[in-house]
Amino acid sequence: MLDSILLQIAKGAIINQLKHTYTFDKNKLLKKYPFLKKDGATFVTLKKDGELRGCIGSIIAHRTIFDDVVNNALSAGFSDPRFNALSEDELSHLNIEVSLLSEPKILEYKNFDDLCKKIQPNIDGLILKHGVYQGTFLPQVWEQLPTPKLFLEHLSQKAGSCFSIYEEHPTIYRYRVDAIEEDFDEILPL
Repeated sequence: MLDSILLQIAKGAIINQLKHTYTFDKNKLLKKYPFLKKDGATFVTLKKDGELRGCIGSIIAHRTIFDDVVNNALSAGFSDPRFNALSEDELSHLNIEVSLLSEPKILEYKNFDDLCKKIQPNIDGLILKHGVYQGTFLPQVWEQLPTPKLFLEHLSQKAGSCFSIYEEHPTIYRYRVDAIEEDFDEILPL
């Protein structure tokens, strides 16, 4: 299970962006929680009153877990192109989730039916790549799209393609996540 420190870091980054008065000691945190120095890919998801309010993340580890959480929290709160930047009055209505992704692995499959049989609902996150098209869904998306067919069709649409992209046998990667979430106002300050 993920340590709640990731939630605290994400919350701290958002509060600091809004108020510029909240800070935490990065060096002290890295010393106390050495896993934060490892490279890792994370997603930060914000929901306001149960509805998506921002979600930004990394698919591939390219910076430390600490830096990835901070950057993705700020991006989810203030740079997600689907939403306006967060305001301070929204904080008491927010729920925040941090997901730490495993390294994506190529999923070999023969055809669409074989692919549907090989993916594990509620466990697998998927990345679709085909030419200029690319998209991902975290495993949490299974809650809204509970069948492999729905999940894959919507993923192809998210990637910018049509539902029939599977006739062209796109590259599919599978990953898992370790996620932790809480109401924003219940997270203890650092």
